[in-house]
Amino acid sequence: MNELTMLLGCLSCLLDSSTLRQLTAISEALLTMTGRITLLGISRWTGKGGSYRTIQRFFVKPLPWGKLNWTLAKASVKASTGAILIAGDATTVTKSGKETFGLGRFFSSIYSRAVPGIAFQTLSLVDTATRKSWPILMEQIQPPPKPETPAQPKVAKTHQRRGRPKGSKNRNSRDVQPNAEMLQVQTMLKTLLGLVGDTVQPAYFVYDGAFGNPAAVQMTRQTGLHLISKLRSNSALHFQWEGVYSGKGRRRTYGERVDYDNLPATHLKSEQTHHNIRTRTYPFKAIHKKFADPLNVAIIHKENLKTGKTAKVILFSTDLELEADDLVDDYRLRFQIEFNFRDAKQHWGLEDFMVTRQQAVFNSANLSLFMVNVSQTLLAASDEAGILDLKARYHGLCYAREAFKILPETAKVINFEDWIRNVPILGRVHERKMAA
Repeated sequence: MNELTMLLGCLSCLLDSSTLRQLTAISEALLTMTGRITLLGISRWTGKGGSYRTIQRFFVKPLPWGKLNWTLAKASVKASTGAILIAGDATTVTKSGKETFGLGRFFSSIYSRAVPGIAFQTLSLVDTATRKSWPILMEQIQPPPKPETPAQPKVAKTHQRRGRPKGSKNRNSRDVQPNAEMLQVQTMLKTLLGLVGDTVQPAYFVYDGAFGNPAAVQMTRQTGLHLISKLRSNSALHFQWEGVYSGKGRRRTYGERVDYDNLPATHLKSEQTHHNIRTRTYPFKAIHKKFADPLNVAIIHKENLKTGKTAKVILFSTDLELEADDLVDDYRLRFQIEFNFRDAKQHWGLEDFMVTRQQAVFNSANLSLFMVNVSQTLLAASDEAGILDLKARYHGLCYAREAFKILPETAKVINFEDWIRNVPILGRVHERKMAA
């Protein structure tokens, strides 16, 4: 019994014996094979019981991928000495043709434009101690429906008087309507919190600037989590009023508007200079007219001392007690989910699968993230420095087993597995250290 079989043995309570055997064979094939990862390629690298038809049947089965991923990550997350965050992000997979389920045009940060393909929303658990991301849930994003009627020509607006229209009423800033993406993320958050139960208690949900708006804040707070995100660089923030009450009328709420080019020195917390780049951090409590509650803001201002060019990033959290250093570090940890996407596309076939049906597309995408968790668990227990080394070892072991099978029966091989483990592995990025 090898290490992969032992690792996946903990999933026996979630899968029947046939499905678990197929998943183990497919996982070992993915660790061993080279080239594009397709159903035909997987079948060529699986041993007995891994025919092409068997692989096809596996990819149309409904599988509890969330529970499978959580079972693999549970031991590492539970043993962590740091806080656990929930990070979210969407990824786009380019696709051609017209038959793939959910095909549409989605924005890709790699191409900096909308491209034809499919998109997936992903939630992961990020360990602040080990700084690793464990992807748990992945769901496909449906493209917006095409309008059935042609767009109506724009009508010129009539001139209106300045000021507030007569008869208008105040709006509740908490009564906002989230879009379809936010509703999907909210459902996934509730599912993830139900999965982890009392094992861990994440307090923060971290997302990129797409959720830096009032609707995303209210959506996140309804799940019991605090949101950490990024605001636009021209957001109309105001300082809280700290003056003396005059004794007449309503107490003032808004102070001066934040001038990002002339931030008060009293709010400067840290300043660092590295490679002629000066970085200053300004944390303070701010108010935005569109947000129902005050925000815990941290403005990172960078300046190139040689060219004089400046740039700024406005991070915020709904937790007013969160320290600025933790706020900045937690947002930086959100990028760990991007490494999950990179590994899934580069090594585990997220960009390669060629299936078109809904269940097969769902299983193919989730299998790639499942292998991210498998590889992270195997790397933690081995001396490999990366996924390339891990795949090189399994590739070498596959050829070594095939070589030992051709030995004559009279050759009495003893300690077969020990011999295989000592076979030199070709193609490793980092050489294995041999004992003197």
